[in-house]
Amino acid sequence: MKSHLIASALLIAAVTGITIVPAIADDASLQTIVDKDGNMRMPDNYRARFQFLGAWAIAAESGQGSKQMHIVYASPGTADQYRATGQFPDGAVLVKEVYETSTEDMATGTVSRESTLKGWFLMVRDSKHSFPKNKLWGDGWGWSWFDAGDPTKTTSTDYVSDCKSCHIPASSTDWIYIQGYPPLSK
Repeated sequence: MKSHLIASALLIAAVTGITIVPAIADDASLQTIVDKDGNMRMPDNYRARFQFLGAWAIAAESGQGSKQMHIVYASPGTADQYRATGQFPDGAVLVKEVYETSTEDMATGTVSRESTLKGWFLMVRDSKHSFPKNKLWGDGWGWSWFDAGDPTKTTSTDYVSDCKSCHIPASSTDWIYIQGYPPLSK
């Protein structure tokens, strides 16, 4: 039965011109990030395996430069599927590194660069609402913050109070600020 479904999907893809690429290489990869209860941990070696999507500079509250840099990666195939369908596929994983910055004058002008890792923000796409009892899952995503000292244990307790408020302006784009990520552009 599974081979018939795969063959049907490939035929539909061939006829419509849609590229089918898994968001995660296999279910085993996702299981190392999300356990059976929906508890999340940072993916191993994501910088080597994931695609760089883009970076954001958060302006300093006063003076020149930036106070933070946010550098974002997506699991393999996520950008391809987003460009093809305009949707993030189930199982897609987004990792945002959050750094404090150092600002200094250089020959090119005042430059801010990442200095100290503060932590990671992790999102896992789940349109099926697989973990209704876990307060870190909702609105089609798993949401979690990890302090730099421990990528295996989230410090988030409830996505609504800990995460969602920062994403309200991006609610129309599936809670993701897609305008900052060139690989998502069609």
